[in-house]
Amino acid sequence: MPSRELSISIGATTLQGVLRVPPEATGIVLFAHGSGSGRLSPRNTYVAERLSETGLATLLFDLLTLEEEETDSVTAELRFDIPLLTDRLVTATRWTRAHPQLRSLKLGYFGASTGAAAALAAAARIPEIGAVVSRGGRPDLAGLALAQVRAPTLLIVGGNDREVLALNRGALAELTCEARLEIVPGATHLFVEPQALERVALLAATWFGRHLSTSSRG
Repeated sequence: MPSRELSISIGATTLQGVLRVPPEATGIVLFAHGSGSGRLSPRNTYVAERLSETGLATLLFDLLTLEEEETDSVTAELRFDIPLLTDRLVTATRWTRAHPQLRSLKLGYFGASTGAAAALAAAARIPEIGAVVSRGGRPDLAGLALAQVRAPTLLIVGGNDREVLALNRGALAELTCEARLEIVPGATHLFVEPQALERVALLAATWFGRHLSTSSRG
């Protein structure tokens, strides 16, 4: 699926992104990266390509600028600044809504690591978000926003990622929307095991296909 690089302006800040729009797209999924990752994440790129094959547009973009990433690589502080990451995702969502080619598409979020917390916090602020998927995420970091999420939410965690699995189980109990926890047996945090990432992509495609299709509510 052809992709194109683009820039998203947030005040004086410019974020870089990669957009894929398949013919007759039915929805668009915005990717929220975390823990030092960005638009070129091989794992999220793989998932985005699989989603594009099902007719979903995808937008992978950096939540941090190059300068911020350089700072974060030393301090590891910005990747845990959930309010900042959430604001960036909300602004990118508004950019999507103003884009002539994308404004009519149903919206979904795919969050990884701390980006999952930003995705859930943003979904709590934007009622029109149709679905959220978290991969190895930290939904617990969304805090009080969890109870305000209305978008159907799928939490995907590796069976051997025990600490994160426990945190996701706790977050699942806080969610009041339609929500499910899917455990990928034998997978660790980065889903590097054989077939693990393929399973993530299939679960995500099924969830988004169900909630962002033209026949779904909204």
